[in-house]
Amino acid sequence: MSDAHLTDRQLDDGPEPVELTEEPIQLSNREPGEIPERRATRSRRRRIGWAVAAVVGLAGAGALGVAGWRVAQEKDTQLATPDQVAGLARDDSERARSTADYLRSGLAADIELDRSVGVVYRDPADEKRSVLLFGGTTLLWQPERDLDTLFGLMSDETGKVTGLREVPAGDLGGVMKCGTTSGEGGDFAVCGWADHGSVVLGMFPARTLDDSAKLFREIRAGIQTRD
Repeated sequence: MSDAHLTDRQLDDGPEPVELTEEPIQLSNREPGEIPERRATRSRRRRIGWAVAAVVGLAGAGALGVAGWRVAQEKDTQLATPDQVAGLARDDSERARSTADYLRSGLAADIELDRSVGVVYRDPADEKRSVLLFGGTTLLWQPERDLDTLFGLMSDETGKVTGLREVPAGDLGGVMKCGTTSGEGGDFAVCGWADHGSVVLGMFPARTLDDSAKLFREIRAGIQTRD
């Protein structure tokens, strides 16, 4: 073995040695710091997707918050039957009370209520324009669905309610609808309201649908309260 120092040996064969510089080694044709177009596009799409998901999530949470607030506001409802309301006088005759009890009992058999009411109010100007009200209080998660169900049940008993349409519910909110049905005295208007704490139907002989809707809102304002 030669005793020559390793550093004195000459490299006669093999490839030329790689010269190292202080410049970074570039592994592609891109300029340093350049992001590939496809990768940048995917990144932008991902950010947009997250942004859309966040907005949808916030909107959903907001909707649930509004719905929860509405349930909490409306669930504790009371219904009274005062002597006078909206220019009408309560009819306490045996016939009126029997009719009101019949309607109230029929409603209570179809929907579970915490408290049910039934009452007839006379119009001092015209006995033929008496108003029949029946309904009750309970927690309703889907007021409009339950109101539509009651209109359907009423159709089974008295005849189909036609021309049913939504009308303004007034300051107490919820949903209010009116339609027309037939009885012994001819056609008459039928209106109903429902919120998360109550549901009430009213019959309005000898009145137009629009007049009935207006009177129904006035009656509601006089008989419904909330805690």
